[in-house]
Amino acid sequence: MKTVLLIEDDTVLRENTAELLELSNYEVITAANGQLGLEVAKDKTPDIIICDIMMPILDGYGVLEGLSKHNNTKFIPFIFLSAKTERQDIRKGMNLGADDYITKPFSEDEIISTIESRIAKAAILKDERELAKQASSNPDDQLRTINDLKNFFDDNGTIFNYHKGEIIYEEGNNSNYVYLVLKGVARCYKFDEKGKELTTAIHKEDDLFGYTSFTQNKPYRETATALEELKMVGVTKNELKEVLDNNHKLAVEVIQLLTEDITGVKDQLLQMAYSSVQRKTASTIIRFAEKINSKPEDLIKISRTDLASVAGIATETLIRTLSDFKKQGLIDMEGRNIKVLDLQQLQDIY
Repeated sequence: MKTVLLIEDDTVLRENTAELLELSNYEVITAANGQLGLEVAKDKTPDIIICDIMMPILDGYGVLEGLSKHNNTKFIPFIFLSAKTERQDIRKGMNLGADDYITKPFSEDEIISTIESRIAKAAILKDERELAKQASSNPDDQLRTINDLKNFFDDNGTIFNYHKGEIIYEEGNNSNYVYLVLKGVARCYKFDEKGKELTTAIHKEDDLFGYTSFTQNKPYRETATALEELKMVGVTKNELKEVLDNNHKLAVEVIQLLTEDITGVKDQLLQMAYSSVQRKTASTIIRFAEKINSKPEDLIKISRTDLASVAGIATETLIRTLSDFKKQGLIDMEGRNIKVLDLQQLQDIY
């Protein structure tokens, strides 16, 4: 039987939730404030902890921080339970290392399924840590490929969620994290000397980005925002440096990734400098179709300004070219959205 530590200062909610969990075959230990909860966690080492945020004596953030300082508690799955739904509160908790959060009021299915999934993941990660210890002296079991690195992000990274249009980081900020996109699309851009916004990259699901340097904490050289609802996992530069130091074959793969990125940027700059307006527009539509949609013929939900920014042309020029493409039957436009009708002909222009 798995043990749940429930830390909640509301007596009624604490007792009702404890009863619900006991009926679902969990052994439940309760604590009325954060300080008591932290002491119980150190003494009993439960399988999972559910903790309110706002509590007397020691709040949920303090509990999580305290757990992280002890080897026998730092890997216990930790779920925040709170009525506070403001985004900054949830993000603060996730940044501190919480595994998940549940907002009040919650359903029985919601809390049980969350507990089950987090316990299962913790068990898997524990097995992997044990295997890693056993294989630490065996070079054949090291991380070797970019896919291995992405799996490392999934297993060890911090989850970040952003709404459409929300800034992920700004140019000049300390580059503390490298990110892997789990869902959605991110856009990176810079401003030229005239203040014109130039898109430098579009990152979709399974893309790594944010690496001005994989080993040094250099400032970000561009700004990144969410083009749509975005979910990512981030790993700190310190963690990543340790991984690369211990996995030399992976370091070579990362160098290759950086080389490909540099080549792509050079090609983009050459196209912006020398291609015709039609080629720039066609290329940009294709790039967005590849990045945003699973199928090129699906709607591209992107602003004309963003399209023009990537193409390196004025918005008015882009709009005129889109109108020409529509007349030629290459695309269709539904409000702000674009649908590719003749991908082959667009590729021929490109």
